[in-house]
Order: sequence, then structure tokens, then C-alpha cells
Amino acid sequence: MRKPGCNEDNVQMSDVLCDFCMQTWTEERPMVEGHQGSCICGDCLAAAYRTLVMVESAVPETPSKCVLCLELRSEPSWHAPAGTDPLRTGDDAPRICRRCVRQSAAVLQKVAEFGWRKPTA
Repeated sequence: MRKPGCNEDNVQMSDVLCDFCMQTWTEERPMVEGHQGSCICGDCLAAAYRTLVMVESAVPETPSKCVLCLELRSEPSWHAPAGTDPLRTGDDAPRICRRCVRQSAAVLQKVAEFGWRKPTA
């Protein structure tokens, strides 16, 4: 997600926000970008990974659209806890599917300078 009013022809790191917590991308806050500029920061990715991969709920949910892959998926998905962005809650909250959580975690972990690691038990 981009900050409103940013120059789309010259996007800076500080113009990029996590779709889930609305925090700005910084050197200390690595992000993974999905389709159409959607992003998830390392902190939100870790929370999603703990919920969707480590717990691995087997109960399919009502199909929801993943903001990273843009697919309507029937698998469990994650959204930021209530209160993160009061304007985007419930059905309006951005969601990430389990597949994108796994793929994003693998990508972010490969970049050594980020120092991000998949959560462990």
C-alpha cells in the first residue's frame, strides 16, 4: 500500500505502508510486496505465520480475497487484530492466505541482511 499522495513515478521506501498494520517500510521493518503494491511487514508476517502455518487450522473459511495474490481462496486467512486500523475491520480488513504467508516467509528469510526468520515453537 502506498501513502496517499505519494509520487507513483518516484516511490520512496517511506511511501510504502504495510497493508495490515499501516506502518512505514524502514530498514528495520522489512516488507514483502504482493500484487498491485500490496505489502506485508515482517512483524505482521510473523503473526500470520504463527496463526496459519504453526497452528495449521484445518477448517476452511468462507472464501476471502488475499491482498497479496488477489485470489479468492477458501483456505484459512489472516488479518491484523482489531484496533490496528479502525477503518478497516471485519469484512473490510485486508487478508492474507496461508499460501502467501508461506511464500512470503520463504522470500523474506532468504534476504540475509534483513535478519528475519520464520517463527519457531
